[in-house]
Amino acid sequence: MTIPRCCARCGARLRTRRLDGHPRLCCPACGRVAYVNPTPAVGVVMTSGGKLVMVRRRFAPKAGRWSLPAGFMEYGEPPRRCAIRECREETGARIRLGGLVGVYSGDDDPRCHAVLIVYRAELLSRRMTAGDDASEIGLFAFSRLPRDIAFRAHRQAIRDYLKTVF
Repeated sequence: MTIPRCCARCGARLRTRRLDGHPRLCCPACGRVAYVNPTPAVGVVMTSGGKLVMVRRRFAPKAGRWSLPAGFMEYGEPPRRCAIRECREETGARIRLGGLVGVYSGDDDPRCHAVLIVYRAELLSRRMTAGDDASEIGLFAFSRLPRDIAFRAHRQAIRDYLKTVF
């Protein structure tokens, strides 16, 4: 994760100061507070023929590992729309979103601290093609999931999903 060193407003070097009970990066010149907030992301747990649909990551971080179809929300994009978009981009699939699986703290991504919102999804199209930042699509029996799942939050979402299904 990249922590800012200089003020985005005036360019002065930031200093840490206690503010609202927390250490915050503040500009000593103009007073601007440089908040470092989590980044919202959305993913889906979907199945095909009773198997979990996962994608192999094409790019770093954790390239080559498996993950749920997921990605970062765009500015102004509602979470449900993001889930549908990310699933289409990574798998080419059309889906119908179901209920919420859960909300997770993604603290093992070196780019940022993510807040991952995960939904259930029903697959509406049988044909899937890896795209965007996915290099491959895999279908996995829940009893034989891959060992190399990229992120802890994805593993937790799969466990939580299984608690409601089996």
